[in-house]
Amino acid sequence: MLYMRSVVAAEDRTARAVIRDEALRLFGERGADVVTVRQIAEAAGVSPGLVLHHFGSKDGLRQEVDRYVLEVFEGMLGELAGEGGAELVDPGASSGLLSEVFGRYLPDGSPLPGYLRRLLLGDSEAGRKLFQRLFQLSREALDGLVAAGVAVPGRDADVRAAFLLANDLAVFLLRDRLADVLGSDPLSADGMARWGAEMLGVYAGGLGASPPEGSTEQP
Repeated sequence: MLYMRSVVAAEDRTARAVIRDEALRLFGERGADVVTVRQIAEAAGVSPGLVLHHFGSKDGLRQEVDRYVLEVFEGMLGELAGEGGAELVDPGASSGLLSEVFGRYLPDGSPLPGYLRRLLLGDSEAGRKLFQRLFQLSREALDGLVAAGVAVPGRDADVRAAFLLANDLAVFLLRDRLADVLGSDPLSADGMARWGAEMLGVYAGGLGASPPEGSTEQP
């Protein structure tokens, strides 16, 4: 269950943050290898010199983008594993809790899903390192849920953490294909309400379980 804060938060709109966010968007759309510093500067409404002043080089900016993506996931999984995490994954809770959190941390138009998809599906050292760190975060989140008494580690906690991570990332990596077959964007508020209901039901009781009472149902 991935809960992300906005990459365009109003309080974070310094020139440095604007450059980072535009780089994140362009890297996701076109790939980091083909995007130039000049293109990033133009999108951010600044000079190429200011980009280099803040980040040193395009590689330095890319490292900052990757660091920021990890920071988002650390915050998201920290919320899951924290005091409020048990309520969010309680099978009796409304799936609206998940959609509300998702909508707050991942607003419409966020470039993060596109960047994540391109990075993880490509054959790059940055992508491998990102996935390894995401796995570590997933394992820490699972440990937190186990400590809270709302999950068990299973026979192989590493495999369980990897399974949860793969399930969460699938929504990002297959977003467009899921939207085609479901008729709605799975990352939208309505889409996450649908997704969350079934996900919580399966997590709580397996494929034989029904969605929680009061969850959003589709015909």
